[in-house]
Amino acid sequence: QVQLVESGGGLVQAGGSLRLSCTASRSIFSANAMGWYRQAPGEQRDLVACISSDGSTNYADSVKGRFTISRDNAKNTVSLKMNSLKFEDTAIYYCYKGFSSRSCANGGYWGQGTQVTVSS
Repeated sequence: QVQLVESGGGLVQAGGSLRLSCTASRSIFSANAMGWYRQAPGEQRDLVACISSDGSTNYADSVKGRFTISRDNAKNTVSLKMNSLKFEDTAIYYCYKGFSSRSCANGGYWGQGTQVTVSS
């Protein structure tokens, strides 16, 4: 069973920063695309950032330039550095492990989520 455990969520003022971390247990993910999704109240779960096995990254337009995804395969960890946070970034953030090496879509695994709340 793949387990993805997020940490680092919390309450932050607009303009502030947070760093989310995700650690995989029971299995490594060096060969898999990893990412972060988020889901705001009443909205669908959307991809925020994706990092492929070779380190290539993709970001949602709404966070590009503000968020940075990174991975440490030796530690089986993926992180999301969130800068210049906005109220609309408020959501539950989910760590994601893809089935493929490049794509953060077409199936995968999600963690339990961690709440990020940005005060306006």
